[in-house]
Amino acid sequence: MHKNLLKAVTNLGSPKICVVGDFILDSYVYGDAVRISPEAPVAVLRVVERSYACGGCGSVVADLAAMGGKPICIGVIGNDPNGRTLCGLLENAGADTSGLIKAFDRPTISKQRLVGLAQHRHRQQLLRVDDECTDQLDTATYKKILALYKQSLKEVDLVCLQDYDKGLLSAEFCAELIALARKAGKKILVDPAPCTDYSKYKGASVITPNRKETSLAVRFPIESIDDAKYAAEILAEKLELDAVVITLDKEGAFLHTKEISAHLATNVRSVYDVTGAGDMVLAMIAMSLGAGLEYKTAVELSNIAGGLEVEKFGCVTVSIDEIVNEIVSSHSKVGKIHAMEDLLGELDIHRHRSEKIVFTNGCFDVLHRGHIEYLSFCKQQGDIVVLGLNSDRAVRQLKGSARPINNQHDRAAVLAALETVDYIVVFDDVSPLDTVKAVHPDVLVKGQDWAEKGVIGREFVESYGGTVNLAPLVEGKSSTDTIKKMSEDNGSANRD
Repeated sequence: MHKNLLKAVTNLGSPKICVVGDFILDSYVYGDAVRISPEAPVAVLRVVERSYACGGCGSVVADLAAMGGKPICIGVIGNDPNGRTLCGLLENAGADTSGLIKAFDRPTISKQRLVGLAQHRHRQQLLRVDDECTDQLDTATYKKILALYKQSLKEVDLVCLQDYDKGLLSAEFCAELIALARKAGKKILVDPAPCTDYSKYKGASVITPNRKETSLAVRFPIESIDDAKYAAEILAEKLELDAVVITLDKEGAFLHTKEISAHLATNVRSVYDVTGAGDMVLAMIAMSLGAGLEYKTAVELSNIAGGLEVEKFGCVTVSIDEIVNEIVSSHSKVGKIHAMEDLLGELDIHRHRSEKIVFTNGCFDVLHRGHIEYLSFCKQQGDIVVLGLNSDRAVRQLKGSARPINNQHDRAAVLAALETVDYIVVFDDVSPLDTVKAVHPDVLVKGQDWAEKGVIGREFVESYGGTVNLAPLVEGKSSTDTIKKMSEDNGSANRD
């Protein structure tokens, strides 16, 4: 599965996405909690830093832009310094802000968080101060926004509605936005406000409520996967939706469409701050659908992106590289000794990191200095060394019935202890050719003694631009010589 996810997330492209909703400026005041105020039993913060971030609908926009999307903002801000700061942040992220109307009768919605720094490092939010007007807009402003929205539908791939219940997305306006998107043949995704009536979202393509929001909407608690399944079915039928995605915090998400109804689990996270998690989920699903992916893959990717977001403080974007690294690391197995099927999955991960794969093979029966220097040479040829180890059966065919001295499990264990060896795969054939073809290395290494005999796999590796390198030998060092000397020494000891 991880191969499909890697392919999907690295081919999202740059879909154009119209984002409509409540744009908010998040501001953070960080201070050292140095003492208790003599005026009241509260902490005194000595300010050490201030920062600003895109919140609400702006968080979705920032997430989209960070992943390569081209967001177009539609909404209202105040004609004030906070509005100018927010516009600057959105434009710096790469968003089109020409659809943000400046209102003179309401402030830019802002949330100021006072954050204490224990020991100058550990952040703890102490207080949040909101500045907002949640009254519905006047008719003239709605008409301006609607005209901008209609214009954007001609050029975007899909639409996102992010509803924070701040007065913009009224029932009538939502219905009109959804109808226009449907008429234009554009999917419309909704992250709903926490409320008991979702009728204003009827006809949308996708809705992405969290556990608490879903419980409010269906009027029963979502305490199990079966509860989520039942709730998703109710919402899909009642609201005539193409898909319902209920996010279930540490349990991942539940996806319901006409074709699939499934719980999609996620990795359990160390949650630092849930702020912005829903925005990240909406953005990732939007990017995925904009790239033509199916719902299941979109939700799987949103699980990963949302999980990464909650490990950070505040509304922070998640990059494609972070998602790729998460997919790679979560599917990387511990240990060096692998069956071929598992090994190939590991090598896919290394290739995605543009690491050079080196392959060599042999019996490695009685380890000696020659082996150590040989494997050091292999490591110098690339990033990852894969060692193909002849099985006991293959060694007997090559060396005779008295060999190997050490069985394949012991040989593999000793080799796995070497820093110069990254992976070991045991193979049964006398010839390593099939193993070379399966591993498909960038570099094939054999000892200098194979120069005249001909390196098995040379033609294959060189056919796609790979190289074959011959390692120098340590004179007088071989397993055969070592075993012979041991036998001679043992015989001499017995005669004595």
